Amino acid sequence: MALPLWARDLVDRVQSWGFLYSYYERRVLSQLDSDALPGHVAVLADGNRRWARTNAPDQPLVVGYQAGADKLKEFVGWCAELDIPLVTLWVLSTDNLSRSEEEGIEPLLGVIENLVTDLAAAGRYRVQVVGDPNLLPPAMAGALRAAEAGTADNPGLHVNVAIAYGGRHEVRDAVRSLLASEAAKGNTLDELAGTLEIDHISDHLYTAGQPDPDLIIRTSGEQRMSGFLIWQSAHSEYYFCEALWPDFRKVDFIRALRAYAQRERRYGH
Repeated sequence: MALPLWARDLVDRVQSWGFLYSYYERRVLSQLDSDALPGHVAVLADGNRRWARTNAPDQPLVVGYQAGADKLKEFVGWCAELDIPLVTLWVLSTDNLSRSEEEGIEPLLGVIENLVTDLAAAGRYRVQVVGDPNLLPPAMAGALRAAEAGTADNPGLHVNVAIAYGGRHEVRDAVRSLLASEAAKGNTLDELAGTLEIDHISDHLYTAGQPDPDLIIRTSGEQRMSGFLIWQSAHSEYYFCEALWPDFRKVDFIRALRAYAQRERRYGH
């Protein structure tokens, strides 16, 4: 059956907008200098709950969590397409775990566990969980360790997923690990105090051995870091986007990369 005239007009308009968007996306992408892309991109995927309240007001907040997780998988794919070697996704803070939730924390934990296992199952990424697994339910912590171990030898994009993560928490754990390491060597606190260097602490962070993030993106209009990678971000560039995370588009990411490429990095000078 033929569509009525108004329906055909609507379809034509939608297709036209889709074409224009694709054209604009390709145009902005063509302006990027591949040599000026960041080697490590970190993202605070903020706004999932607000997105759910606006777009699915009669449904549980887990709808927003799932929409955010789906967008994270898209985002990782975008990074892989651009040959960005390292990405860090912050999906659950230590504050989230202690906050009183209307629905409880369990639905969010289930979405996060599925996100990590899906990324691992893709077979294209090396997945690493950064955070304190002792704060998670044992079964979930075990599933995350299995996903991590199963991708340890994958040569593709390295994906850090920050779960039960807090910046101060990480520095505290790094100092604890450093002290334990020095004690095992028979060194005293006085000896450590006399020889301690910045790199000694860096070597005990959750991200030990990795380059610091070049670009950190935060969505939903918030312009604060909330303790994310506070040690590693000393010289990072920041990009803040008004879009709620589930609404974050590939063109928004390309704009962030373009803004990064146009900046003169001073590394504290």
